[in-house]
Amino acid sequence: MSQTTQLVATLKRTLKAHGKTYADVAEHLQLSEASVKRLFSENSFSLLRLEQICQMIDLQISDVVQLMTDNAKSQLSSLTVEQEKDIAGDLELLLITVCVLNRWTLEQIQGYFQIPETNCIQHLAKLDRLKMVELLPRNRIKLLVAPNFKWLDNGPIQRFFQEKLEAEFFNSRFDKKQEKLLVINGMLADSSNAVFQRKMEQLVREFDELTNDDAQLAFEERKGTTVVLAVRPWQYGLFERFKKGS
Repeated sequence: MSQTTQLVATLKRTLKAHGKTYADVAEHLQLSEASVKRLFSENSFSLLRLEQICQMIDLQISDVVQLMTDNAKSQLSSLTVEQEKDIAGDLELLLITVCVLNRWTLEQIQGYFQIPETNCIQHLAKLDRLKMVELLPRNRIKLLVAPNFKWLDNGPIQRFFQEKLEAEFFNSRFDKKQEKLLVINGMLADSSNAVFQRKMEQLVREFDELTNDDAQLAFEERKGTTVVLAVRPWQYGLFERFKKGS
């Protein structure tokens, strides 16, 4: 995650902690709420705009930078291979982990899945030891992972989902209202491929921002949503026999 993205994410959390909404920011800046949402989603702040927003909550830009630095030091951005192996090797623990990362409460997990409360608490205690969550009194869950938390590339969790869920995920016509499948093909230079990958990463950041915003909505208003983004040099294998020298 870029420093700009981290700074904006910290600013959003700080505004929320002070009880400020997008509507409040829009009124302060004399902009529409839609314009303010776009500023945050695109991270397109001028220094003047950033300073004006900080002034709303009696902070300097340097204060927000310090909050960002302190927060980054205390949050977990990834696990070790062995830790991922432990989670991938226990399907119930993996399920609880995915739910927690999506900000489910213990009550929501138990209301949706047939997992005994004792098991849930044991799994949450393990995630607490891994510093992914803090298990609070009355079994409330505080998520501790960094905004840029991710599974290891080609690690145990990523391989598990590729091996177990790939066929199930693509077993759809992608023609429902909440579904879309786009397949494109073209000839790109390495430099253009790199530009496109950066745009993919930006899209992932925007998805994360939306999930963070929607975490404030009622549980029933949110649906589990999976996005697969991939790009690689590749040609259809079925055309291989037509190549010269084949």
